[in-house]
Amino acid sequence: MEFFATAEVVATVAELQRRLSITDLPRWCASVDKTLSDAGDRGEIYCVWGGFRVHREEIRDGLRFTLPGCPNALQWTVTTGQPPNPDQVVVHLTINRTGHDADFVESNRQFVADWKRGLEEYW
Repeated sequence: MEFFATAEVVATVAELQRRLSITDLPRWCASVDKTLSDAGDRGEIYCVWGGFRVHREEIRDGLRFTLPGCPNALQWTVTTGQPPNPDQVVVHLTINRTGHDADFVESNRQFVADWKRGLEEYW
């Protein structure tokens, strides 16, 4: 399944990669309650789904975050500079299921909405 949100934020790839650290995930996304540890590109967070290891990877147009221990292979990207809206930031979350229970689906929608709100409020 896929979930998207588009934030009305003008940001460069370099800015995204510099500012979106594991430590600061709770600032950008209200669905992330706290950072438990941060070792650069590896850490642990406590979020709406519980405690998870998190990996951070710089990609061509932004960042990818993965939860390697998640049973749904949940991952999300935060990217900029892409058509049709190169001056916006896109949050794209995927899981490895074609369907899921309604509460979990809603929590995924809320997660990307929280990213949108956090980026627009704090960028």
